[in-house]
Amino acid sequence: MEVFQHDNLKRNFSPDGKSCFVGVDLGSRTGKAVLLHGDKLFAALTPTGISSVETAELLIGELLRQSGLARENIRRLVGTGYGNVSLSLRGVPVEMITEISCHAKGAHYLCPTARTIIDIGGQDSKAISIDEKTGGVKEFILNDKCAAGTGRFLEKAAYLLELGIDKFSQLSLTADVPCEVSSQCVVFAESEIISLKVTGTTAANIAAGIHLATARKIKNLLRRIPFRPDIFFSGGVANNCGMRSALEDVLGEKVFISTINPVYTGALGAALYASE
Repeated sequence: MEVFQHDNLKRNFSPDGKSCFVGVDLGSRTGKAVLLHGDKLFAALTPTGISSVETAELLIGELLRQSGLARENIRRLVGTGYGNVSLSLRGVPVEMITEISCHAKGAHYLCPTARTIIDIGGQDSKAISIDEKTGGVKEFILNDKCAAGTGRFLEKAAYLLELGIDKFSQLSLTADVPCEVSSQCVVFAESEIISLKVTGTTAANIAAGIHLATARKIKNLLRRIPFRPDIFFSGGVANNCGMRSALEDVLGEKVFISTINPVYTGALGAALYASE
């Protein structure tokens, strides 16, 4: 379980000193939750379990422990993500809002100038166009039929190179001649990576090639919106420095992330909806 606290938010979410608002984002790989109380943000992350309710209960229990609040202080909870359809918690008013809307809401709060959001998840990728004045969703498209261009694709490539994902990301920045990875299918890309290793291609050049291939896949999604700067990178893969660099190279635009871990963007957006 990962937990953290962030202070000095832009507004006081609890003028009565007691109320708090919770957002839970149950992804395919991890569950994230954010609690807003006063001008503080409390966040927790854990692997998604078999039961979405049990995962949510675990996260909420940790947030209440961190904040020193009781369950009855939760005024409202908003759920989003893969598991939100079955989310129902004892004694807590619950509403479900789509993850597209929650990522837009969270990104707009963290980066008010953002007009386009890239969210690379564990099993899908999303491109979202938002209204920079309101944070409302104007248009979106997602890739959910293939693992290419997702966090799982990057993890698999790192595994084939016998690297952790952080080392894989950092190594990609040291490449001198990034290789071409033409396969858009994880299965065929696996064979391609193995062939590149056999021919003596360096791990750095393979890592850079994988990141660039993923960035091109994302660019194809963005073209269908189309995208407009500023571009905000949301989700856990936004912590991958190699992926951010590859996206900036391919898009020719700066890609922004937040000072708060971007893996919590959807949960933050859900908590912000709860506070409204």
